[in-house]
Amino acid sequence: MSAVDPERDSPLASAAVPDSEAGRAALRAWRQDGILASLRALRDALGPVFRIPLPGFDPVMVSGPEANRYILVTARDRLKWRMERDPVVRLLRHGVLVEDGEAHDRLRQALNPPLHRAAVRTHVAAMWHSAERVAATWPDGGRVDMLVEMRRVTLLILVETLFGFDLAPDLDRLWPHILRLLAYISPGPWIVWPSAPRWGYGRSRRVVDDYLYGLIRQRRIAPDGDTMLGRLVRDPSMTNDLIRDQMLTMLIAGHDTTTALLAWTLYLLGQHPETLERTRREVDAVLKAEPPGPEHLDQLHFLENVVHESLRLYPPIHLGNRRVDRAVEGESLHKGRRLLYSIYLTHRDPQHWPDPDRFDPDRFAGHPAPSAYVYVPFGGGPRNCIGAYFGLVEAKAVLAYLLRHWTMNLLDRPVHAHMGATLEPRPGVFMTVTGRERR
Repeated sequence: MSAVDPERDSPLASAAVPDSEAGRAALRAWRQDGILASLRALRDALGPVFRIPLPGFDPVMVSGPEANRYILVTARDRLKWRMERDPVVRLLRHGVLVEDGEAHDRLRQALNPPLHRAAVRTHVAAMWHSAERVAATWPDGGRVDMLVEMRRVTLLILVETLFGFDLAPDLDRLWPHILRLLAYISPGPWIVWPSAPRWGYGRSRRVVDDYLYGLIRQRRIAPDGDTMLGRLVRDPSMTNDLIRDQMLTMLIAGHDTTTALLAWTLYLLGQHPETLERTRREVDAVLKAEPPGPEHLDQLHFLENVVHESLRLYPPIHLGNRRVDRAVEGESLHKGRRLLYSIYLTHRDPQHWPDPDRFDPDRFAGHPAPSAYVYVPFGGGPRNCIGAYFGLVEAKAVLAYLLRHWTMNLLDRPVHAHMGATLEPRPGVFMTVTGRERR
């Protein structure tokens, strides 16, 4: 088989421009169901490659496995992540997520060992206990917002397992500032107006920075074993500022994605009581000891399918963002143009997913598995999500704890997909929670 030539085999050779009919259909969908529905209407009318011509913002939007493979593998060297004016770059500075080329590769190599499969599996007990700590504050028989509660759980897990510290004493103080930083990097008017005001961002960044630099100082005084922070402070090439950038990248990107995954999964289980009960029966049958070991989580096959189906329907990172660095002759992408690839549209493409809006965990049971680049919740290629395995293990551990010890019922309140830093359920996932007897 001959190699793919990005000069000759690009699926992005032309991008359709919405005509008035497609524009009206997109506007109707937006008014009824929001931006994601509008993008689906444009995809249905124009195909998998189209422009979104807005004043000051004229990106090309793509979806589907061919475009995903082209962006993530074939032409990746022609596309850049880093866009200096973007809020995410201003916040993360030189974090691994917003670096390109050799700088990205060096940082990824430094960050990878604590996120390797063997290292992650040592944290199952800590993940379980963090869920237990948060759930201990719930009113038995009361109501909680799982979007908020899962954020508390994931923040505790991340700081303990990757940095080696207990966040609990500082969580309430840092909470509003972390939320403000997430709002700062979420879509907003600054996409087309970089100088748009974002009140409170500077103070929140300073508060979170002070906390992270404080952890770095403590770890330099008292080195630890194999946590990510411990490894970084022992690396002579890593300055405090560069360590801060990696820590903030993990703190913001690492916890928010799993927060969204857990909240959406609980929402979907609440919507489908029969699936919830089937998942609970599996957890009860498998988990005999507490906390479970990683070998027990490995046996939760249906729960894993539930997680994958949640990621398909509501991928936390629903949109990939690139800047064209070197245009390919004949393409609709000139140097400097934004290229957006929609994971959400790919995951709901009826050409690849029968009845794509239906929640069906059994899609992931048995074989064949989804074709390459049809299912891309963690991206793909050399720059796939560095924390993908960590997030999957974390989700299974937390959900297993909740199903084992709590009865959860979804309250009948409308929920919509909000395009923030991640795709999250707004205004929240409200459930009544009642403790189960230990079994």
